[in-house]
Amino acid sequence: MSATITSSDTAGTPAARPIHPGTRIGHVHLKVADLNRSLAFYCGVLGFELIQRYGTQAAFISAGGYHHHIGLNTWESLGGSPPPPGTTGLYHTAILYPTRAALADALYRLAQAGIPLEGASDHGVSEALYLSDPDKNGVELYWDRPKEEWPRTPDGALQMFTKRLDLQGLLASREA
Repeated sequence: MSATITSSDTAGTPAARPIHPGTRIGHVHLKVADLNRSLAFYCGVLGFELIQRYGTQAAFISAGGYHHHIGLNTWESLGGSPPPPGTTGLYHTAILYPTRAALADALYRLAQAGIPLEGASDHGVSEALYLSDPDKNGVELYWDRPKEEWPRTPDGALQMFTKRLDLQGLLASREA
């Protein structure tokens, strides 16, 4: 039995029950124009580990030995250009760092490689760096503050915000 669900079937209708709280986004797979250039960025600058490579067409990279966090391929995009502004697609991939010191190390790596930031924000619940990869895919590097430190309204509702991130303060938290 199969059914087709259209947006009119689900618009404004809450799910019968919430998704399992242990659900996570396991990986992202990006179309890139030049595999070696992308590997130089994600592995060479950010420090991901190359787990497996399929010739000149695809590679899978990871942090900590996971099978892959990011897939990169040129199957439909070899030599291609980024989508023009005003089109749909991925806004950014968010890479979660385990600590503020680890995010500070990422900022240091970007500075050493001469990769410019497009933004840096304190959201109350997290601190985030925004940039683009070599194919102009948006990338967010961030760490989450402990949940008990998240800003809340007097009635307990989450109160996220966007303030300028103190980059020098972040760098000062880097472990040598």
